Amino acid sequence: MKKRAMIVRGGWDGHQPVEVSLVFEKLLKGEGFEVDIFEDLSVFESLDTIMGYSLIIPVYTMSEIKEEYVGNICKAVESGIGLAGCHGGMCDSFRNSTRWQFLTGSQWVEHPGNDGIEYEVNIVGASSSPIVEGLKDFKVKTEHYYLHIDPVVNVLATTSFPLVPGPHSTNGPVLMPVAYTKKWGEGRVFYTSLGHHADVFDAPEAAELMKRGFLWANRLI
Repeated sequence: MKKRAMIVRGGWDGHQPVEVSLVFEKLLKGEGFEVDIFEDLSVFESLDTIMGYSLIIPVYTMSEIKEEYVGNICKAVESGIGLAGCHGGMCDSFRNSTRWQFLTGSQWVEHPGNDGIEYEVNIVGASSSPIVEGLKDFKVKTEHYYLHIDPVVNVLATTSFPLVPGPHSTNGPVLMPVAYTKKWGEGRVFYTSLGHHADVFDAPEAAELMKRGFLWANRLI
């Protein structure tokens, strides 16, 4: 199985696209991947270029993308290339592209309380996927992502809302996905909402979850 990843980084600096991409590069190289990092979305202009990789990793927030680029990514993933990412770097990348949201499986809409919320990540059915097999619940202190979710996703980890009072609180308790997978044609898609800043991956459980997500999307586990 080919192990060649493309990381495309940029957008809002507040999400530390450089620092997060370097964490990802280290995780991937530790698993024997060849990794190329791109600073410009124009790399998606060529379907042939994308098809030279086995894994696409967007680390790009609050930007805009040409629909022809999204079309090329969709075709590549449909053919079997993996797609994996985190936080706003994947599911708040391109708010103008509903097709991107359809591909990736969710869209960020709010983070009540902003940064610094301590919450527990609860693993769902630790034997349901090799991504979470053997992992235990763990705590993080970061943004608490509220997502609009594609109903087809396979949820691997959740968190509970609300933790911070607000108008959403009157709806009562709700479980929100923190990690999930979905299929797109022959391709595999993995996402986790963790990753506001690179230091969230200092938590060994968060880093392991991300690494396994990469491996699963690349059909290595």
